[in-house]
Amino acid sequence: MTANSARGRHLLIVDDDDRIRELLKEYLARAGFRVTAAPGGAAARRLMETLDFDLAVFDVMMPGEDGFSLTRWLREQKGSCGKTPVLMLTARGQPEDRIEGFKVGADDYLAKPFEPEELVLRIEAILRRAQDRPATGGPLSLGRSRFDPDRGELTCDDEPVRLTEAEVALLRLLARNPHEPVERLELARGAGDPSGRAVDVQVTRLRRKIEEDPKAPRYLQTVRGIGYRLAPD
Repeated sequence: MTANSARGRHLLIVDDDDRIRELLKEYLARAGFRVTAAPGGAAARRLMETLDFDLAVFDVMMPGEDGFSLTRWLREQKGSCGKTPVLMLTARGQPEDRIEGFKVGADDYLAKPFEPEELVLRIEAILRRAQDRPATGGPLSLGRSRFDPDRGELTCDDEPVRLTEAEVALLRLLARNPHEPVERLELARGAGDPSGRAVDVQVTRLRRKIEEDPKAPRYLQTVRGIGYRLAPD
C-alpha cells in the first residue's frame, strides 16, 4: 500500500500519552493516512459513534478504560462500527496479554517499543485483509455444525458444543477469512504460541468436534506450506 493508496483511509489513534499520540498522528499522516486522535476511551467512543474509521489503534494501558475494554465495547456495536479493525499497542508483551487482546477482538498486537515503519506495515496488512474479507452473513454452516463468530458458539445438530477459549479464538481468526488460507504464524500469534505447536493441537481437537471424519477434514482444512483454512458450506 503506497501513500497514494493509503490516502483517504481514516485511522483513529487512542493513547493517553500526549507525546506518543502526536508522534503517531504525525507519522501516520506523513504515510498518507487521514488521522484522528483521542486521549482516552470516552473521547474515542464519542468519535466512533459519529464517524466512520477504517482502522483503530488502541493503547492498552490507559487510565480509566483500557484498550481491552474499549475493544470489547467496539465489538458489541452493530453495523460497520463493530467491525472496525483494531491494532493494539502496549508495553505489555506477555503472551497472556496478547491472548487477551485477540480474545476481545483485536486484529493484531504490537508491543512497545516498536519501529514506526513496522506499525505502518501492520496497519497496511490489516487493511488489505479487511478489504479482501468476504461478508460471512452471520453464523457459518459446517455440515451438521454451526459456528457463530460474534457469540463464539459452536453447535452440532443445534446442541451446544463446548469450546475452550483458545479454540474460540482460533475459529474466530479462521472465520474472518472463510475459504482463504490463514498463515500458521498468524494463527500462532493469535494463540500466543511462537512455536505453533498449540495451534496444531487445537486444530486436531476442533476437527473431532466439527468433522464427520477428523482424519479426512472437509471444513477445517490444512493448506500445505501455509497454514489452515475454514471452508464453510
